[in-house]
Amino acid sequence: MNAELTDFQRQLCNRLQRGLPLCSQPYAEIARELDSSERDVLEQTNELKAAGIIRRVAAVLNHRALGYSSTLVTAHVPQEQLPLVTEAVNALAGVSHNYLRQHRFNMWFTLQEESSAQVRATLRNLQTRFGIDFHSLPVTKIFKLDVRFDVESDDDVLLQDVERAPKGEPVKLTEVHRQVLAGLQGGLAVTSRPFEKVRPEGMSESDLFARLTELIDRDVIRRIAGVLNHHKLGFTANVMFAGQVDPEHVVEAGRWLAHSGTVSHCYERAVFEGWPYNLFAMLHGRTMAQIQHTLDNLAATGHVRSFELLPTQAELKKQPVRHNFL
Repeated sequence: MNAELTDFQRQLCNRLQRGLPLCSQPYAEIARELDSSERDVLEQTNELKAAGIIRRVAAVLNHRALGYSSTLVTAHVPQEQLPLVTEAVNALAGVSHNYLRQHRFNMWFTLQEESSAQVRATLRNLQTRFGIDFHSLPVTKIFKLDVRFDVESDDDVLLQDVERAPKGEPVKLTEVHRQVLAGLQGGLAVTSRPFEKVRPEGMSESDLFARLTELIDRDVIRRIAGVLNHHKLGFTANVMFAGQVDPEHVVEAGRWLAHSGTVSHCYERAVFEGWPYNLFAMLHGRTMAQIQHTLDNLAATGHVRSFELLPTQAELKKQPVRHNFL
């Protein structure tokens, strides 16, 4: 456990990841839950944010419900081209995460566009510009997407009251919904009344909370919560798993991984020539021994024919995609 955090700060990190209450003074409500005061909760949250432990307090959106197409992209980028390719990829508005990984396919990034045709066009443009093949691995099935780290426990890695996998169907948004989402995009300030600054002009507070509830119920907003920097919390062992699993065993293997306490993301993805790995997972731990324990248990199921481990070498970009709501 990170010795720099107090017991209260650990409690607070876990509570903020679960989501802010939809009320006028959410930090006062959290303070009551934690037997503290609003002032202390605000001070400690701002301190954690200033230290970079809390990246932001913001709405976690489901881009699929917004009608966006997304994919995971990989490429073998020669060392001499890495700076220019990284600059070009990171400049794309639809790229939220970009990582350098220890593998022949060394660049991995997520890409969102308004349509699958636009995804293909963006990758063609990159290929033409750099003479590099950019391979798309879109999701075919989601088993888990729940990135919340257990800061209080010495043994557990992730908070395991696992939320449902996000829905994939687009939701028809009203103009009012779009106004609310536009206001949320920059995140919420850590103040006594954080929703006040994102409330659209002319909208009452009760209407704002009603619209937010609708968006959460429709799975457009997954939660409005604190997003943590897991590296600063001591979760320094991180690896992407890519496994080759026979189609008849993919669901069983995916569900097994989804219930593992070290797995935050788990998907079935499309494959491409030379890459037979259809089951992906992100594994986290305070040590590689925690991750290895999960892999040993997975191997014992007999479902995985072969696999690759792709440790993170460098985080090249990590920031939310900004959508055009208005």
